[in-house]
Amino acid sequence: MRCASFGTRARRGFTLIELLVVIAIIGVLIALLLPAVQAAREAARRAQCINNMKQVGLALANYESANGAYPASYGASASLTDRWGTWGSWSPQAMLLGYIEQQQVYNAINFNCVSHGDQAHLDVVQRTAITTRIASFLCPSAPLPLGTYYGRSRPGNSYFASVGSSLHWVGSSGSSSPNGIFMFGGEYNSVNSAPARTIATVQDGTSNTIAFGEWRLGDFNESKLSIQDVISLHRPPPGIAPDGWGNPQMNMPLGEVPLISWLNDCAGFAPASTQGTDTWKTNMSYLGQAWNQGMFGWTLGNTLMPPNSRYPNCRMCAWDGDWDCPGMYGLSSFHPGGGNIAFADGSVRFLKSTTANRTVWALGSANGGETVSADSY
Repeated sequence: MRCASFGTRARRGFTLIELLVVIAIIGVLIALLLPAVQAAREAARRAQCINNMKQVGLALANYESANGAYPASYGASASLTDRWGTWGSWSPQAMLLGYIEQQQVYNAINFNCVSHGDQAHLDVVQRTAITTRIASFLCPSAPLPLGTYYGRSRPGNSYFASVGSSLHWVGSSGSSSPNGIFMFGGEYNSVNSAPARTIATVQDGTSNTIAFGEWRLGDFNESKLSIQDVISLHRPPPGIAPDGWGNPQMNMPLGEVPLISWLNDCAGFAPASTQGTDTWKTNMSYLGQAWNQGMFGWTLGNTLMPPNSRYPNCRMCAWDGDWDCPGMYGLSSFHPGGGNIAFADGSVRFLKSTTANRTVWALGSANGGETVSADSY
């Protein structure tokens, strides 16, 4: 009798077509899920950004309550040049350090010495403090600033103190004094300083006046044109004297037409700003590199255009140098559709990129008498 034999059944694997189908399905699922994951991450970063600005806004309210006035940017009394000089001045952000749980950094600062500028090395004593990276001053959606500052990584500053809807930022300049909450106020703690802004001067209401705005940190690449770059046009808008000092506010009575004309000229020049050998003079790409110095481009900005406007930031001085020059240093962000703003009462809201220019002006001015409804932005 023949014995039955039991054969082994061959194992069948995936065919190439089946494998490709599975890979295609996985790819489609990833393509569908990735935008949702990225959107969730951006929502989390935007929420943290709001929390940061709320912390800074509440610190401002606490500062005003404790001192009876808002902080300005202040020159150092030990400056070897001009005690009213803006170079090396201290920012409102520096004044708020003790109110955002950074008392140790605040205590490390000698406010009698300059904050930046190497004036007989008086700024060297500040190195440890001013190179400290403050998380509350950085938007999580923004890449960290590149390069070094006093031999350490640049600390960065995503939130500027608003001088309002004004091209100017020096509080001693009479009719052209900025109309926002912040300004350059002169020598720190001195009779030579401009009068501090008090809550009584915010006649439009603290819930209707921007205190801090968001801007994109610079990309530190003068050969690349980016939305946050500050273009040196080397001339002012129509109706402004060539040096840009001591002239009317940008909101009124100068008007919108000269501003848009000037910004159009600046936008036309912007592509050429990245060309040549001295692009650092025409394409200033280091916006918000640090929080210590109290001038435009470092810690002070203005509210002339909505976030991520099609117009570039622009400065008007005929000379090349730092940011102590009138111009537009405005709102921008890495958030789609707009950017965050903190009001003087500590509240934070999202300002849409489609907001009308005059609404932005009204929100920036502290005592313009405008009425702005919440649904207009």
